[in-house]
Amino acid sequence: MRQTWRWFGPDDKVTLSDIRQAGAAGIVTALHHIPTGLPWPPAEIIQRQRDIECLPDGSATGLAWEVVESLPVSEDIKTQTADWRADLDAYRTSLENLAAAGIRTVCYNFMPVLDWTRTDLAHTVAHGGTAMRFDLIDFAAFDLFILARGGAAEDFPEAVHEAAEARVSRMEDRDKAKLAGNIVAGLPGAAEHWTLDGIKDQLQAYSGIREDRLRQHHFDFLEAVAPTCERVGIRMCCHPDDPPFPLLGLPRVMSTESDYDRLFAAIDHPSVGMTLCTGSLGARPDNDCAAMVRRFGPKIHFLHLRNVTREAETVPCSFFEDEHLGGQTNMVKVVHAVLEEERRRKTEGRADHDIPMRPDHGQDILDDRHRVAQPGYPAIGRLKGLAELRGVMAGLTFAATSKGQLDGAA
Repeated sequence: MRQTWRWFGPDDKVTLSDIRQAGAAGIVTALHHIPTGLPWPPAEIIQRQRDIECLPDGSATGLAWEVVESLPVSEDIKTQTADWRADLDAYRTSLENLAAAGIRTVCYNFMPVLDWTRTDLAHTVAHGGTAMRFDLIDFAAFDLFILARGGAAEDFPEAVHEAAEARVSRMEDRDKAKLAGNIVAGLPGAAEHWTLDGIKDQLQAYSGIREDRLRQHHFDFLEAVAPTCERVGIRMCCHPDDPPFPLLGLPRVMSTESDYDRLFAAIDHPSVGMTLCTGSLGARPDNDCAAMVRRFGPKIHFLHLRNVTREAETVPCSFFEDEHLGGQTNMVKVVHAVLEEERRRKTEGRADHDIPMRPDHGQDILDDRHRVAQPGYPAIGRLKGLAELRGVMAGLTFAATSKGQLDGAA
């Protein structure tokens, strides 16, 4: 696996020097400051490449921008409203400009409104560090009583509704504001920042859009950009919903194995693929990540390896970001399946046999808690995760090599 690292640009608290010391070989980033719906200009792409390749003192980092995460799909494209076709033109232009700069793997998602959702960005875990957490009761408290979304009461069981009402009754105004801020948190430097009124407006834009319609809009988007991808050599890889179940009364269409099955059945194109995220998918007990690697292996263009611990075997449920080898996803089985897929690709002569991977998220441990980096993206916590994953890769590779030698001797 090609070991990469997500970097949020020059203002990221985790520096390129840190990343180089962690041993990552490539960078995953995006132009977060450019508003969604506008094309990424060649000059901005080239400047970001230069930012990555050279430190301020002019020394080379040995790193390069290898994966885009993400090139956002506008809400107008998802709803097919307003001037969405102009947004499609801008998206295709961005793909052309990225390919011209030599960047050919693009991760995106098709989640309505919120890109990802957590209720606590610094939940204290057993060892004293912190991790991101999704608490179903807290989310219900937000949806029912802070956002006060119409129809929210129909989306939660009576027991969850009662627990949320009891919890919000104990919250001070500052607690409510913090919870709302956590849920609508965006990425650093992002051009758009949601407010409660903004979310309500977006929810209204999705009125009448149910799962089947949103799924078709996703297919329409891919059919529109696939010819450009084929012409310039871009691989598109859709990230699963995070978390992988409906929120705010909005549909989710990339949450399960069957969702990806429908996607690949509808759009059978070599450029249309998958970002397999073991953390997002692992938040559902009915998703077997190792089995999904084996089933969709040829379509996997990018990997996010992280783990979560679910606090109930229901959908939806509360969960928190666990250690990379903790949680309920068997990471050894996942990595083994990926290595097998890479060997298969190499045998076939595929140029993309080395699949880019990054240690996704991480717990804030040791000095991470003083650095205050982007939630979920600490330096030491991710370094720990990358080291653990490297150990798994090394062990499995050694075992496979040793078995071959023993079989040959026999």
